[in-house]
Parts: sequence; C-alpha cells; structure tokens
Amino acid sequence: MRMHRRQAFTLIELLVVIAIIAILIGLLLPAVQKVRAAATRIQCSNNLKQIGLACHQYHDVLKGLPPGYTATANYPSTAPGWGWAAYLLPYVEQDTLFKQIDFTAPVATQPAIRALLKVYLCPADLTPAAPFAVTDGVFGQLCLAAPCSFAATVGSDASEVDDLLGNGVFYRNSRTQFGEITDGLSNTVFVGDRAWVDTNGIWAGAPDGAVTRAGRLNPWQSATGPAPCLVLVHNNWINITTDADGGLDDFSSKHTAGVNLLFGDGSVRFLHSIIANGPERYAFWAMGTRAGGEPMQDLN
Repeated sequence: MRMHRRQAFTLIELLVVIAIIAILIGLLLPAVQKVRAAATRIQCSNNLKQIGLACHQYHDVLKGLPPGYTATANYPSTAPGWGWAAYLLPYVEQDTLFKQIDFTAPVATQPAIRALLKVYLCPADLTPAAPFAVTDGVFGQLCLAAPCSFAATVGSDASEVDDLLGNGVFYRNSRTQFGEITDGLSNTVFVGDRAWVDTNGIWAGAPDGAVTRAGRLNPWQSATGPAPCLVLVHNNWINITTDADGGLDDFSSKHTAGVNLLFGDGSVRFLHSIIANGPERYAFWAMGTRAGGEPMQDLN
C-alpha cells in the first residue's frame, strides 16, 4: 500500500506568515485610525452646525442671541446662572427637557441639568457616561451636571470669561443681535471645541460659587477657573498646554492638532492649534470680537 506524506508548515514558514500579518496590520492601523479621526471630526462639526442653526432660530424668534449666562444677582454672583446652551434646548430638539426647567431658580437646583445630550458632546472627547460633581473652591459638591465638549466665546484675549462685559458675542447677560456684529457673521466665532477631558465644562450654566476644574488629561491639575468658565472661553490660545491657568478658558479638543469652530454665519471651520505668539494668535483674537474692525486673516 502506497503511503502519502502529509504536507505541513515548517516553523520558519509559520514565523514568516506571522511576520507578514504583523506588517500588514501595522500598515493598516494608521489608515483605520485616520478614518476614525475624520469620522469623529465630521460628527463634531455636525453637532456644531446644529448649534449654529439653533442660534439662528433663537435669534429669529427672540430678536437676539441667548446670553452667555444669566445673572440677576449683583456681580460677581452668577445666580441663577443659566447658560447659552440651556436656552438653545428647544432648538436642538430638547423642548421637553427645556420645559422641565425653572429658569428663575438657581441652575444647581434643577434636576434637568443632569441630562446627557449628544449634541453637546464631541465624539473625540473623553466624556463621562454619567453626570459629574460640580464643586466650590473647597471641593464641596454643589450639584451633579452633565458634561459638555463645547464653549461659547466672550471675545478676544482682552475679555475674561467672568467680566461684566465682553467684546465678543456671549458674556454675562448678553443679548447680542446680529446687527451688532459689524465685523461680519462669517468672521466672528460663536462656539467651539473645549474638551471636557481638558476642562470639566457643563452645558447647563454657571452655578453660583462653582469653580471650573481641570480634566484628567490637563497637565495643570491644580488649575481652577471661575464659574462662568464652565460655559465660556475667550479667543486666545488653541490647545495650549503650557499656560499656568491650565488653558481652562481656551478652546481645545482631542482632534488632531486643532479644533472645530462655529462661526456666526453657521459655518464650521477647523483651525489649527495656536500655542505661540505671532500673527496667527492676533488674527484669532480678531475672530473673537463682534465689532473690533480688525483686518481679517484666513487661518484655515
């Protein structure tokens, strides 16, 4: 009887196959990561476009944009503290949630602020799956609130988030009308990325007595900001990591080397990181003002 010898891989052949597979995976992985990053950036842009449409609808109905946050108490108190994103709820398909809120009551007292809203989250950000504790200066818990990956701008570096006024569009008790934005809607930043994992922001507003704390990926863990910083930034830096205030009041993101920004005309543009002095930084200041009259420079 004739015997047939069984063919099998030798150890060397097996090792060669494994090496080839490893090389292919190594070549494929960056491409997959690039596609994934592009997809999250597009989804983030779509969320900002929805916010932009909501701003325009709000303006059409109420003849002005929502305030950066509402404060009826004497400065520097922020009470009741409701922020721009809370006022936009009916225009981002959250009318039921909006009707649950008593806007005359302090923001920290309202259970609605715990609602996780996809439109206010960037998919590239590392946000918690549940509301987190908003605290005062000695870590006393004021409330639980849902995270937010976006912040509105008070203006250029000359305006601070807790100032009475700002030279931008959103600030304390602002009710900016489009006609006041003489720099042009297409030249003026409204809202943009501010990664929660860098700065623990919320969509609800600025609870009186609260502080803004650094996110877990922020190298300046001891940095804190005032309550309005929970919902506001200024046009100064983008993705800064060397600022002693932790960059809490600046735009940031987990996209690669830049942020998505919503402009007043409803467009969303990706701007690259700004971490050093120079023409780009000064041009970015100009994009934060509503009526600065500065010459504009394209940073795209």
